[in-house]
Amino acid sequence: MVDIFERTGKIAIGRRLRLLSQQLTDDSSKIYQLYGIEGFLPKWFPVFFILHQDGEQTITRIAEHIGHSQPSVTRSIKEMAKVGLVKDNLKSKDKRKNVVGLTDKGMIISQKILNELSSDANNVVDLMIAQAQHNLWEAIKEWEKLLEQKSLHKRIQEQKKQRESKYIKIVSYQAEYKSAFKSLNEQWVSTYFEMEESDYKYLDHPEKNIIEKGGKILVALYKDQPMGVCALIKTEDPEYDFELIKMAVSPEAQGKNIGYLLGKEIIKVAKELGASKLFLESNRVLKPAVNLYHKLGFTEISTRPSPYKRADIQMELAL
Repeated sequence: MVDIFERTGKIAIGRRLRLLSQQLTDDSSKIYQLYGIEGFLPKWFPVFFILHQDGEQTITRIAEHIGHSQPSVTRSIKEMAKVGLVKDNLKSKDKRKNVVGLTDKGMIISQKILNELSSDANNVVDLMIAQAQHNLWEAIKEWEKLLEQKSLHKRIQEQKKQRESKYIKIVSYQAEYKSAFKSLNEQWVSTYFEMEESDYKYLDHPEKNIIEKGGKILVALYKDQPMGVCALIKTEDPEYDFELIKMAVSPEAQGKNIGYLLGKEIIKVAKELGASKLFLESNRVLKPAVNLYHKLGFTEISTRPSPYKRADIQMELAL
């Protein structure tokens, strides 16, 4: 079995830990029998331990203590009640219901588990730690802390973006990218809204209405294919130097960090052009886009008149 994990590498870490957990769980059932405790399921132990140590508890409180969901705890309680280990629907001093406690049978078993069995189990685990090169118990605590700070899913997502960013190149607009500039934006806008006259003003004539008026258009190439665009237009507003417009990323390239890389580069360009403050408009339904703008440093401002019907949020960035 170990050979397969040597071949798959660390991608199978979840499966490997699951098999180890299953092996320990299977052993636990046999160990309970060894101490004359018949029919006790290992999955009940966290609930059983809390009731032994802290006395009667609500299901909500037990769930908080052991980090399980309330439905999960409720199922365990019902199973334990059937074999006479716990009693539920007790009344506490403040008249709350659904308080759970150990029965006399449960108390007798808890003494066996938490005295004789617990002592032997702790000694065995300590001996195994001493025999091993690495302290598994401490390693598990470290991994739990690391995963609490950032999940494995999030870490791999970031690694994926980092790897794929090697294939992304941000370039200045050229005539050959005119159709991509329009199609990417049409696809983006039409997915959520209707195209408006102000959209076509810039998408049909980007050179005339953006570049020739002192603006800038950037194109993100992924493996040499245009997958993202954004632009700066010179404003006549005395408070803002440029407006960030027409940021769009192909659905095929979502999750590759293209939007963030485009945003960072367009801000850099704005600084090089001497800008001190940028402006943009969006819609709150576009949560990923609004979150991206926040990540880039933009903050929301009071809404002012807009040429777009769909705009319901406006933001600025001081450079």
